[in-house]
Amino acid sequence: MVYIYKKIIGKKLYYYLRASMKKDKKVVVKDLAYLGSSLKDVRKNLDKLTKYKKEIRNTYKTIKTFLESNYYLEKASKLKLKKDEYLDEKLVETEACKEHYIKKFSKEHELTKKDFFKYFLIEFAYNTTSIEGNTITLKEARNLLEEGLTPKNRTLREIFDLQNTEKVFFEILNSKKDIDKDFIVNLHKKLIENIDDRIGFRRTDVRVLKSRFKASPAKYVITDINLLLKWYNDNKKKLHPLVLAALFHHKFEKIHPFYDGNGRTGRMLLNYILIRNNYPPLIIRKKFRKEYLNSLGKADESPLKETKKEDYFELVQYVANELITNYWNLFLV
Repeated sequence: MVYIYKKIIGKKLYYYLRASMKKDKKVVVKDLAYLGSSLKDVRKNLDKLTKYKKEIRNTYKTIKTFLESNYYLEKASKLKLKKDEYLDEKLVETEACKEHYIKKFSKEHELTKKDFFKYFLIEFAYNTTSIEGNTITLKEARNLLEEGLTPKNRTLREIFDLQNTEKVFFEILNSKKDIDKDFIVNLHKKLIENIDDRIGFRRTDVRVLKSRFKASPAKYVITDINLLLKWYNDNKKKLHPLVLAALFHHKFEKIHPFYDGNGRTGRMLLNYILIRNNYPPLIIRKKFRKEYLNSLGKADESPLKETKKEDYFELVQYVANELITNYWNLFLV
């Protein structure tokens, strides 16, 4: 396969078209052509390369992703960004995603954006539900949500789980509502429709299986939700939106205000905070479930009203990485 390789010598960039292939059970790497020292040069010189047109076409998406992501990374690096102790080196990459999302993706035709959000939703619904034990596969999720084909040997609960996630996601996508107790309760109610009829904040204590934290006692659930909302309103203009979303997510999960559906509700709220702040939504992937839970566990050391870097750094880095790693695959038009 061919791809673009970026080399940095001193402070200067050099771009090459590079090929990687297997030969005698070894991976052989070879530079095919020098493409210039700027992305503008790279685009121009790629069009002139007649010798490798077939190879370039075969890996077009990889090359396009490289060009777009690096272009917006360069743009973001020129912004006057305020340093963030939680995001650290991931700040510029996070802002690059936002720059593309606002300047490029949001300008696309409404139907085009709808198609991309539908693709995102399928991936999101599969991952957020499977983290909680839903056994529907990604292929089955795609068939269900795109074609209306009901998977065999799956429970109605699992099917409603995905369908509810789709419905709620598209509702919050254009919502302008503030996050308050009613918003949270209604969001949760829609997510567990036809799954669990225990609506509203729980009134009895619960044990969260395999967790390392103690959920708020039932007697204090509403008190703690009020504290969380006060913390949110006090910090929504102070913290970077991704940091705000990640910390809110953890604090919400630690309260565990509902009998069921806390994780799914929390991840939906995380994305709602991002969307309200003009950042793209993200997917917490099932395959990194262990790392996700470990980062939440590390943050459990922080009291509800506090935001210590040492408690939340790992979680914010994890969430930022999920945004950055998946963005260009999900929203590159």
